[in-house]
Amino acid sequence: MSNETESDRIDLLISALRDENEALRDHAIASLGQMGPDAVPRLIGLMADEDVVIREAATTAVVRIGPSVVDALLEALQDDEWAIREQAASGLGKLKDPRGVEPLVKALKDKDGAVRTAAVWALERIGDPRAVPGLIDALTDSTLREDVARVLKKIGDVRAVEALIDGLLGNNWMVRRHAAEALGKIGDARAAGPLIESLKDEDWLVRRNAAESLARLGAKEAIQPLLPLLEDENTMVQETVEGVLASLGWKSGQ
Repeated sequence: MSNETESDRIDLLISALRDENEALRDHAIASLGQMGPDAVPRLIGLMADEDVVIREAATTAVVRIGPSVVDALLEALQDDEWAIREQAASGLGKLKDPRGVEPLVKALKDKDGAVRTAAVWALERIGDPRAVPGLIDALTDSTLREDVARVLKKIGDVRAVEALIDGLLGNNWMVRRHAAEALGKIGDARAAGPLIESLKDEDWLVRRNAAESLARLGAKEAIQPLLPLLEDENTMVQETVEGVLASLGWKSGQ
């Protein structure tokens, strides 16, 4: 196929992305995904389209082209247009390519909130522990905090423990909830003391998550501090604590 007709075909497929017919749009995405490198610059340009459907379709098509597009997406992550940066971050997450980790960590500090959110999502998809220090820094960003705590929980890296302990003892209840759960999943013994402290948290779900995490850690030293929670104001906490105490080997009447 000569370049001219290839270029015409790309034009046709791109105009089909705007069609009302969803099946036709999907066909255009699939076909663009098979076009290879020639289509990439045009598709990246479309990531700035005012229509979010078009922006996402362009990203889907780029991702289908495969790992060869990573360099173009890394470049797009530096674009002046926030929408292009957002879609580039999303595309890097979908490709799960380790080359995306460091640039995505930098994008956690992007001036645009949508780009920062897309970067967290992408780092979650890639799941690489190298992102942990940058994610820990991002716990201070109120727009990202909840998502970041969840991703740290998922990556479960030992380096996340100290930061999660700080979050557990901090003033954001949402972070405390995630941190109380994450520390049990990571299973590091350093968390036992701070989790015992969190049994007194004002938020019932922090108390409940802390109790479950102490069970996961097998922390017998938590038995005495757990006993008052058998009378907790929240019945879900009471029920959880009964199970936790049983799993730690406590028998009622002791």
